[in-house]
Amino acid sequence: MAVYFRKREVVVPGELLAEGRYRSSMGTYDEKGKIYSALVGIAELRGNTVKVVPLEGVYIPSEGDLVIGTITRVAGNNWKVDITGPYGASLHANNALRRPYDDDISRYFNIGDVIAAEITAFDRNSGPFLTLKGRGLGLLAEGMILDLSPAKIPRVIGRSGSMINMIKDKLRIEAVVAQNGRIWIRAPDTSTLNLAIKAFKMIEMQAHTSKLTERIGAMLDQELADMKETAPKLTEIESEEEARAPVNAEPPEEEPEPLVEEESAEEAMTALAEEPAESEASDEELAPAEEAEVAKDNDNTTEEVIEE
Repeated sequence: MAVYFRKREVVVPGELLAEGRYRSSMGTYDEKGKIYSALVGIAELRGNTVKVVPLEGVYIPSEGDLVIGTITRVAGNNWKVDITGPYGASLHANNALRRPYDDDISRYFNIGDVIAAEITAFDRNSGPFLTLKGRGLGLLAEGMILDLSPAKIPRVIGRSGSMINMIKDKLRIEAVVAQNGRIWIRAPDTSTLNLAIKAFKMIEMQAHTSKLTERIGAMLDQELADMKETAPKLTEIESEEEARAPVNAEPPEEEPEPLVEEESAEEAMTALAEEPAESEASDEELAPAEEAEVAKDNDNTTEEVIEE
């Protein structure tokens, strides 16, 4: 018995991996008691089983896989779903809804909706069939979809979910990791979302390395600490700007209050019209004066007649 590779070593097709009492598994083939790699990937030994996890490649559906898909068409009682890769999937209304349901199933899921589903069966001729009857399955509202290589998804999940659970706990995000290479993420803010994307991309790039969970955890701790330090500084800068504003800013100009003596032109005209002029007298005051003038005129007339 002999093993010819180191733990998590990258191997190529045709490379001899082991011989003796070892069993061939995914990504390998057995030839006369010798196990060879069938693809480019990471060689792993579990007990006496040898397998190779591919570094690249399209998604090939398998029964029981969790997938994230986008609805592309509504046809009768079926939805057609894009789950990436060469195979389109089908979701029957009976596997998604409780009876009775409306004949127009587009009322429940329509073109463009993103769903998390499980593959119940796979036939290379008809494609995979999906179901939404399971915990955590259904419509994925809000959030965003990140596409990674399907071959790197086992590393994103980690052993017994160690990697993805660590990321979710540290960032306090919601995430669904699917075997077809899609990750749905919903974060409380943009900074946290960007940090989650950075972590997943880092896993994709370094999937072939060891102690990756420790490095991802350390990176997240450092980034979160930096974010906490930056937030108080921004608050202090804003507070300082607010404090300086009243000192440097000129007080707003106040409109002068109108003088009591000033009146509008209209009010002045109205007052003049209502008040009698000082040089004019009332009718009663003018009457005796007019009588005196008439009497004087009569006297002058009489004198002129006598003189004649």
